[in-house]
Amino acid sequence: MVGENFVYFFTVQGFFVGIAFGILKSFNAEGLLTYTFLITAFFYLFSHIIIAFYYKTTVAKNYFFPKDQHEKKLDYYVVEINKREKLIDSAIKITDAAIKTNAADAGSVR
Repeated sequence: MVGENFVYFFTVQGFFVGIAFGILKSFNAEGLLTYTFLITAFFYLFSHIIIAFYYKTTVAKNYFFPKDQHEKKLDYYVVEINKREKLIDSAIKITDAAIKTNAADAGSVR
């Protein structure tokens, strides 16, 4: 059964269980609607949880994770980040030197 159909089926089952429980437990229309809505919502959310766990266990087993390729990409990213950090550090040093020079020039003018 497709996951979407399972959600529909389980939600309809929750609706009918909610109506039956609401008729047995409530004494007015508001109580009937409240019980029906809450139980149907519970069945709806519960069916999504069941589908999520089902796909997690069946699809994850068939999935191949190319670990070597990911490690190579991550190593490349680390090298690139280190290069950029060095570039940024040198730019900060140059900027700090320029600020000190400008401050010294501005101090000597006054």
